[in-house]
Amino acid sequence: MTIENVVVFIVVGLVAGFLASRIILGKGRGWFWDIIIGILGAVLGGWLAGVLHVSINVGPSILNQIIIAFIGAVILLLIWRVLFHRNRK
Repeated sequence: MTIENVVVFIVVGLVAGFLASRIILGKGRGWFWDIIIGILGAVLGGWLAGVLHVSINVGPSILNQIIIAFIGAVILLLIWRVLFHRNRK
C-alpha cells in the first residue's frame, strides 16, 4: 500500500462519513469521526457489495468508492442509532 492509496482512503472516508453524518444525524461529527465513520462504512459497504455481487460503475473509480463507502456509512449510522439512541426523545 502506497502513501497515495492511504491518502485516497482517508479522503474517501472523510467525504463518505461527512455526507452520511449530515444525512442521518443532521450534522457532521468532526473531521476525525467523519473519517472513522467513512472508513468503517467503506469496509462494510465493500463487504456487502461483495456478498451481494453488486458493482457500481457510474464514473471515475474514486466516485464509485465514495458511493460504496457512503452506503456502508449510512447503514453503519442507522445501526448505531437503533442500538444506542432508543431512549432519547
